[in-house]
Amino acid sequence: MKLIKIAAGVLNTIPLAWEHNRRIIIDAIEDARRQQVSLLCLPELCITGYGCEDMFYSHELTEQAKQSLLEIVPHTGDIVVAVSLPLRLANNRTYDTACLIANKRILGFACKQYLANNGIHYETRWFQPWLPGLRDEIQIGEFSYPVGDLLFDVSGVRIGFEICEDAWIANRPGRSLAERGVDIILNPSASHFSFFKSQVRERFVIDGSRSFGVSYVYCNLVGNESGRAIFDGDAFIASNGQLLVSSNRFTYADYGLVTAVIDVDDTRLSQVQNKVNLMGLQAALRVPANFTWPDVKPVQQRAELEYWERGEHLKEEEFARAVALALFDYLRKSRSQGFVLSLSGGADSSSIASLVYLMIKLAEESIGLDGFKRKLSYIDAIQDKKTAEEICGALLTTIYQGTENSSTDTYESAESLASSLGATFYNININGLVETYRKLIEEQLGRELSWDTDDLALQNIQARVRAPSAWMLTNVKGALLLSTSNRSEAAVGYATMDGDTAGSISPIAGIDKHYLRGWLRWVETVGVGGHIKLPGLAKVNSLQPTAELRPPDRKQTDEEDLMPYDVLNAIEKFGIRDKQSPKEVFQRVEVAFEGQYSREKLYTSVDRFFRLWSLNQWKRERYAPAFHLDDESLDPKTWCRFPILSGGFEKELAELKVYYEGKDGFGRKGKIGF
Repeated sequence: MKLIKIAAGVLNTIPLAWEHNRRIIIDAIEDARRQQVSLLCLPELCITGYGCEDMFYSHELTEQAKQSLLEIVPHTGDIVVAVSLPLRLANNRTYDTACLIANKRILGFACKQYLANNGIHYETRWFQPWLPGLRDEIQIGEFSYPVGDLLFDVSGVRIGFEICEDAWIANRPGRSLAERGVDIILNPSASHFSFFKSQVRERFVIDGSRSFGVSYVYCNLVGNESGRAIFDGDAFIASNGQLLVSSNRFTYADYGLVTAVIDVDDTRLSQVQNKVNLMGLQAALRVPANFTWPDVKPVQQRAELEYWERGEHLKEEEFARAVALALFDYLRKSRSQGFVLSLSGGADSSSIASLVYLMIKLAEESIGLDGFKRKLSYIDAIQDKKTAEEICGALLTTIYQGTENSSTDTYESAESLASSLGATFYNININGLVETYRKLIEEQLGRELSWDTDDLALQNIQARVRAPSAWMLTNVKGALLLSTSNRSEAAVGYATMDGDTAGSISPIAGIDKHYLRGWLRWVETVGVGGHIKLPGLAKVNSLQPTAELRPPDRKQTDEEDLMPYDVLNAIEKFGIRDKQSPKEVFQRVEVAFEGQYSREKLYTSVDRFFRLWSLNQWKRERYAPAFHLDDESLDPKTWCRFPILSGGFEKELAELKVYYEGKDGFGRKGKIGF
């Protein structure tokens, strides 16, 4: 048996933070050496950070990356390490590369062949894809190193690379590497989080190890690196179709390692049985290197999922853990002193308050409260706190801002939740401010404003007047203001610009209201990990969502203003994510909601959605940065682009009306199958 102890490392990097990234890379290497690891793979572009955006064009960035690489190399004694960085070659093109280092010697640079270019990833803007089978050289310092489609022969053990997107395409480079007799495939990745994506990654890691007859090492970034994307810290090691080990995702630590012992002879036997051509090694693309692989004892290995990953509520768990970790990183990487939240007592603001508290509780489980305070060592106010609730009181300031239209129910909901979390709670009445603005405009117009003629203006001024107080608290405390708008509101513009949309970050703008309400009930009764429950949400969960901007006798509710949230969510999914016409969307919701809502209700909802969607793109353009959670994101800067000015689906909605009224002969349900 040829046994090798290998490791996959996850890192919480920061774009352009040279010292931070170099330190955690070296810390991970030294930890791996202490654990007697012989081969360590670290994530994609970990030297620079993945989210450098247009700074990848900078010549200075690539030079700094090479300098950092040279400072890392001396820390690789008696270990083989893969680190990643952008390289600019003599053709003045930049490539996304993985550098293999063995015992303080750079062996060469493998280049990414397939670039991610779907919304949140924009790699073709900065990098050039490498063509299979090609090789070049680059000089760094006094030495030249091979670059390209490389297979590294390290003392008889053949190591190749698939870099992130390379493994997601049908004709993946692993096939070519298998034909050349590869033993170990390393996959350094920067793969953004979305719901259930970890299961897909696990599948291609296991399938790759089986199909290619290799040991496969996958590692990913962790945390909120640059603002919008969240990385979950997935790491897997598989061999011959068996998953040997997987990481605990969403760690709050700077880095994490998972290790396994692999048998190279066993995978080679599998290759022979699978009739892989071991004689087809392309010498021109092989990089030999001398390295003494230390003897390792075999161990029993079986990958196990965390408790919460085995349950029925994976999406609820992932949402809580991903957004909580993203809030933590956004807080510390922006060097802010805490959060301010306009807490209305409704579902949106209550979910955000809950996520801030969960941020502290999940960090406590991951790195302990002492570790949490060390990572926020610049915040003096939390250093003497002993419990999560005390820390929440120092980090989260909430403010309830009522008017004559606010109810006792929402006040009690906000106050009881803040109290249960330990958050600081302020209560002010802004009715006088609203009346001041109203009278100023009435004097200029020479008439009184009324709910019959000026409904929208009278609603919006209440929401908008709340923003200055929240911003003032934010400035006083050196904090981040949390915007409370959700994705359903963004889709139809049911939000007040410079009111509830005001903020530094918009934590729930990537999630729909229908899901959010269910998640709040789950957190109250089931709890994150099955044990972190928030009973303070009971009052929130008993209320019907309402903006409380009209007089109480008008009995305002969100769903009466708009449409049922489950219908809104379905229309958004079919119409925006799937790009179907209003007529096709209507056909789908007729089937999906048969017996729940009238045909007229569904028709008016579809018609209203598309009209509001077109009118409100300018609002979506102005939303605070939001976290990316799935392929239903409406963020125009990373995922869902739509013109600010458009035809507004006029022709399509006219066709929908004809269909609905039955004038085309197909207007009765059941005539068209899909």
